[in-house]
Amino acid sequence: MKIKMNDRIYVCHTYYHAYVAFLKELNLRREKGAEAAGEASLVLSSMSNDFEQFGERVKTTGLFADVVSFDEKREVQFPELQALRKDRGNVVSNMWQRIRFTKRYAKLEAPFIPVDFRKYRDIYVFCDSDPIGYYLNQNKIYYHAVEDGLNSLAHYDMARYDNRGHFGLKVFLSKKLNLIFIQNGYGKYCLDMEVNSISAITFPCPYYKEVPRQPLVDALTREDKDIILNAFVRDMDGLMKKAEECGRKGNKILILTEPLCSLDIREQLFKDIVEEYEREGQIFIKPHPRDELDYHKVFPGYPVFDATVPMEMLNFFENLHFDQVVTVYTDLKGIQFADKLVRLGDEFMDKYEDPEKHNQNKRMGIIEKES
Repeated sequence: MKIKMNDRIYVCHTYYHAYVAFLKELNLRREKGAEAAGEASLVLSSMSNDFEQFGERVKTTGLFADVVSFDEKREVQFPELQALRKDRGNVVSNMWQRIRFTKRYAKLEAPFIPVDFRKYRDIYVFCDSDPIGYYLNQNKIYYHAVEDGLNSLAHYDMARYDNRGHFGLKVFLSKKLNLIFIQNGYGKYCLDMEVNSISAITFPCPYYKEVPRQPLVDALTREDKDIILNAFVRDMDGLMKKAEECGRKGNKILILTEPLCSLDIREQLFKDIVEEYEREGQIFIKPHPRDELDYHKVFPGYPVFDATVPMEMLNFFENLHFDQVVTVYTDLKGIQFADKLVRLGDEFMDKYEDPEKHNQNKRMGIIEKES
């Protein structure tokens, strides 16, 4: 019996992932016409984010045929897997454990998979390092991986860092034999991985496919932007008021937070940033969607944007403008609403935690040269 195939499905773990899915679908609608609307499904994993009522708002746009919740399970939720993560003291034993872990994890995740992925022609997975990547590969289901954030691989090549030491051997076991699983293009059933800019990545992978995101944004019509805003913004009146406030005269500085380090260190870090930059103007704070620090409590009296709204959507407000946007690691290349973009980077972060924890790409460069 031939299975009727659906068109596309996107597996999202963050609001930003869903934003990129919207960009891709709106672009297809422009290319193919109105008949393309409603051909795709959107899967929202609760593993990293509480999407609250976002799915219901997405449904009202009519852009997707279906919106599905995914109760994706972390490995720590399966106690039997913990024994397979212990260091056995040698490469052979550890690799045998990893093979067993890979197969078992996929089986344990299976009962929580919310759709039959075999019924879709094209599957797009953001963060295939998450359990869905194990499941798809072990069940021999082809998919496309998509870069987690804008130029995220340029700042942290997780596949290489997680598999440092005998990387070539591990890639062979994953890409050719499917005995273990490596994310970001190295899985056997990963057809390719869409990235914003291959030239920005220190160690390119032959399976990377360059799909720049800015042209997708530039092509948005006013109607497209309104569709996105209606889906993502919980409190439009509140956001409009902040946008109006940002449009008034005077120096204004937006601080973008990130889920960095422990909460106590993170609080001190952003207090230091605010103290430094409030000398230059009025401070606004935009929390990262996965940042659990309560910035309303830490910074009472400071305007705080809704964390669930991806920062890129602030581009959609014509009168919104900042003199500076300041962040630690967030890539700021897509921002059009500020005169000056400040990315503090590793040198700043070194003051708050062991540099070994955050300059992974630099460490990988040393390892690659020595190997």
